[in-house]
Amino acid sequence: MAVFAGMLLFYLLFPVVAIQLCKRFSSIDKLGAVVVCYIAGIIVGNIGVIPHDFAKVQQPLMLINISLALPLMFFSLDIRRWTRLAGKSLLSFASQTVAITIVAVAGFFIFRAVVGQETWKLAGMFVGVYTGGTVNLGAIATALQTDQTLYIAAHTSDVVVSSVYLLFLMTLGQRFFLKFLPPFKKAENAEAAASFSFDSYDGIFSRPVFVPLLGALGLALGIFIAGGLSFLVFNEDTAFVIAILVICTLGIVLSFIPAVRNIKMTYQAGNYFILIFSLVVSSMADMNKLVSTAPIMLVYVSFTVLACLLLHVLFAKVFKIDADTVIITSVAGICSPPLVPMVASALKNREIVITGVVTGIIGWVVGTYLGIAVAYILRSFPL
Repeated sequence: MAVFAGMLLFYLLFPVVAIQLCKRFSSIDKLGAVVVCYIAGIIVGNIGVIPHDFAKVQQPLMLINISLALPLMFFSLDIRRWTRLAGKSLLSFASQTVAITIVAVAGFFIFRAVVGQETWKLAGMFVGVYTGGTVNLGAIATALQTDQTLYIAAHTSDVVVSSVYLLFLMTLGQRFFLKFLPPFKKAENAEAAASFSFDSYDGIFSRPVFVPLLGALGLALGIFIAGGLSFLVFNEDTAFVIAILVICTLGIVLSFIPAVRNIKMTYQAGNYFILIFSLVVSSMADMNKLVSTAPIMLVYVSFTVLACLLLHVLFAKVFKIDADTVIITSVAGICSPPLVPMVASALKNREIVITGVVTGIIGWVVGTYLGIAVAYILRSFPL
């Protein structure tokens, strides 16, 4: 019993350590708190400290954390403001989304003989993660009940490939894109790029922030319970999918209420639950299986990212979308919105920050729905 309690405390409190490490050390901050939690989880999960029957705690803990994270992150969305974004930004985001959908379907048929029975789930997860980010990856993996080792192999490969891709974009990317695409032109009605810190928890326990945040957490709990009702109606496989979709939908609907949308730090609170989710998932990975799965997964992910990029550039050339807009929407989709300001700084273009952040958050919204839809369509094609 004491071991169970100790593991629960580790899951709940280690994200604080990860956040502080990122805050204090720039080298660790480049990895990000999610990666720190994944590494810690894999270590703990493979040194023999977790009881053999602890999976009965880990499985519901995963579902609870991803279910609380999603609505909290969605509460801060201002969807009506997105409808007033410049057309080229949304067109580039749409091109990225179409590109990854096409590539994920192609990758399914190319790699399914090697990867095996769960390739249809991976295809859906890739649509999600390369539309919005890790939030989608975790949500889709949970909804489809993906094998945890396969999930970790996919995420690990994604971290490696995305890091190389990000380095390319910040160094040679702009010059490469300008060979095919027009240069960026400042919009006449461009909004000032507002800074938003995805990783700062400063002031979260102050009374003006913490009290309303508790209310947001209460709403998230209510949404979680509403999603959980699906288990009373459907079989387990269907119920997981229905629960995640209900939770996403209710989170988005409540974001239209100003009193909910204006609660500060709901994103950061949701992100903390993602860190716990990352710890739980990674601690369930079998290192022996991970080593054997990772090489082919690295090839699979590399193909997906490279093919998606080439197709995105092709669409952008047809629609005459400028190089900087393509780069920043690609970063938001293939990497994640928190990396947008860093890339915008490397491009010396502050104006595109809002484009990248907003289209990336749109990706968080649509990625889960699209990924699950693609996965279930591909499941109908037998090996």
